[in-house]
Amino acid sequence: MIVSTVILAAGQGTRMRSNLPKVLHCLAGKPFIEYSLRAAESLGGEMPVVVIGHGADAVRAFVGERARFALQMRQLGTAHAVMMAEPLLAGQSDLVVVINADMPLLYESTLRRLVELQTENPGPMTLLTILSKDSHGFGHVSRTENGIVKAIVEEAVATPDQLAIEELNAGVYCFSALWLWPALHQIPASPKGEHYLTDTVELAVRDGLRVESLRLTDPDEAIGINTRLHLAEAETLLRKRINNGWMLEGVTIVDPNTTYIGPDVKIGQDTIIYPGTHLDGVVEIGPDCQLGPNAIIKDTTIGVACRVGSSILEMAVIENHVEIGAFCHLGPGSYLGDGVILGNSVEINDTYLAPGVHVPHFSYLGDATVGENATFGAGAVVCNFDGKVIQPVEIGPRVFIGAGTLIVSPVKVGEGAYTGAGSVVIADVPPDTIIQAVSASPISKPEQGE
Repeated sequence: MIVSTVILAAGQGTRMRSNLPKVLHCLAGKPFIEYSLRAAESLGGEMPVVVIGHGADAVRAFVGERARFALQMRQLGTAHAVMMAEPLLAGQSDLVVVINADMPLLYESTLRRLVELQTENPGPMTLLTILSKDSHGFGHVSRTENGIVKAIVEEAVATPDQLAIEELNAGVYCFSALWLWPALHQIPASPKGEHYLTDTVELAVRDGLRVESLRLTDPDEAIGINTRLHLAEAETLLRKRINNGWMLEGVTIVDPNTTYIGPDVKIGQDTIIYPGTHLDGVVEIGPDCQLGPNAIIKDTTIGVACRVGSSILEMAVIENHVEIGAFCHLGPGSYLGDGVILGNSVEINDTYLAPGVHVPHFSYLGDATVGENATFGAGAVVCNFDGKVIQPVEIGPRVFIGAGTLIVSPVKVGEGAYTGAGSVVIADVPPDTIIQAVSASPISKPEQGE
């Protein structure tokens, strides 16, 4: 059974009041069309088709090669939008799933169940429904006495009895492909000149064909995003869903309301996340770690039993049993080996720290390679940029860099070398050599009365 998915993303989204296409607004750090793409990909089958219109170039640029595109030049309704995909999909699949890109909270498992139900349905379509006292603008699902779907009634034309129906059409469908494509051409235009996908129900019922339905157990899945208020509502729900999932997997989140975890984060058991912590992008955290409070970690890998205080880590790799204090900043290319200890207010960029390195506090290391068990005093700085060129520094194992030492690249400090406080290193230092700053003390004490 070959399944194709059509993602409707052509709408202008005027209620967002934005120059950015609606589906490119971010939810948990990702444009919310990303969630529709992932749901479509979870079904396997053919590469999905994204129907684009408003902001087509921007949407196409984000989606890239993950989908094919159908351009809806004029937005003439949902049935018209799906019709734009017909040249790409007709004769290519057995089932066609239609979803809206502005419904990012749909579970992938829900779509799989929808497909399974349509596979068992002798009729041409299965639709997703929810129970809600607030219609949110969805059509009301009318059924026969036997419980068979017979119509979807829009609010604008519904009678009082129909408005009282609490089962609503969520706007997600699975169709028999052989039936769908001819049926779309039979849908009449509305008084506004638009063609609506909900009218496929009437066509099927008219021909005596069964319309099946799948009722959502979690109505939050059907939330559509049309305004910034809806976006904030969806953000809250998605964050709660993600946090709850990790807590059920054995992660302690001290205050879920102030903890932000992205959809591409992986966390090991018995890790503790303190309030105000953000985990964004592709992040992997090992077991038994402690993060925060107020840590910001992006696109970073952290090993086993690490402690990260209120610091910022970006595109870094942290091995096991590493301790990072408060107000540190690890930039791209930072790599900390086992047992490294950073104190407070340390900045690291494009630098490798071998196992056992200690950088207690108030230091900067950039474009450096540091050997095992080296130690830095407070205020040590690698001067890696001369105003024109960035150049590297090599610091050997067991080196002691005294407080306030300036290491001016490009130099090499040999194994076991020692620099006194306030030294300025401008040339290579041989192994086991002591470099000491010049004393500014008086040679002798002045005589009384001089």
